[in-house]
Amino acid sequence: MSTVVSPSFQFYTQATPNGHKVSVLLEELKATYGIRYTVRSIELFRNEQKQPWFVKINPNGRIPAIVDETRKNFNVFESAAILLYLTQHYDPEYKFMFDPVRDSNNYSEALQWIFLSHGGIGPMQGQAAHFVRFSPEKIPYATARYQTEIKRLYSVLESRLTSRDYLVGDGRGRYSIADMNCFPWYEPHRPEKESSIFMSLAPSFVCRVRAHAWCGIPDSDMKEFPNIDAWIKRCEERPATYEGLGIPKRQSKMTEEEMEGLAEKARGMFNPASEVKMDRMFMPA
Repeated sequence: MSTVVSPSFQFYTQATPNGHKVSVLLEELKATYGIRYTVRSIELFRNEQKQPWFVKINPNGRIPAIVDETRKNFNVFESAAILLYLTQHYDPEYKFMFDPVRDSNNYSEALQWIFLSHGGIGPMQGQAAHFVRFSPEKIPYATARYQTEIKRLYSVLESRLTSRDYLVGDGRGRYSIADMNCFPWYEPHRPEKESSIFMSLAPSFVCRVRAHAWCGIPDSDMKEFPNIDAWIKRCEERPATYEGLGIPKRQSKMTEEEMEGLAEKARGMFNPASEVKMDRMFMPA
């Protein structure tokens, strides 16, 4: 095992796709270099992320965020920014990123795929989830618009993964933060496998869903994307990545009926008269 100077972090998160991007990398860095971190679960539906103490860490009031205790308690927020920060400072052998000087083309390609996911896949699925599950009124145009864009983005990935194992790297590619920043937004067509793709509403009520299903895209539609399916399974087969997908707690999936039941409980939080204001079901951070 390679070594670095015993870095240690506070990691503020919840079981969302954005949270899993970072927990996956932290677990991979832990397995490779021996870093240490402490997890602090943030109760999103209690708006804990808007509390003054947390806004000092992330002014945008979103998860995930980290505090780097090794570097004078330096705060980092936005999931993609955290991935880039961690690889910059704590991946000296470029196991999960590419050398910007010696491997500049792959480094640039990694940034391109990271930004595509950060600016497209996450936000589009977030908007679709809102209009499918939580909007006080059904707006067919909005639902169709975001679901169509999600499938278009899926097709971009599907094409990229033709004859490739991972998004970036020579030959068939190699596993990197370009993959970590993207694949948690998907769930393979494997209904029997447990996963924790979504978030906690409260300590005793946890939402467990496939991200595409939460956006109203059925499993049957995902059969159109076999390369994505194989890629996700390939990523999840890595022991450290699998561990990262279980942080802060591994949960089983929800059925469509359970998802609708959860949505019904949550819709009141969009009511302006509600005492508790919902932030968002999917955060693009």
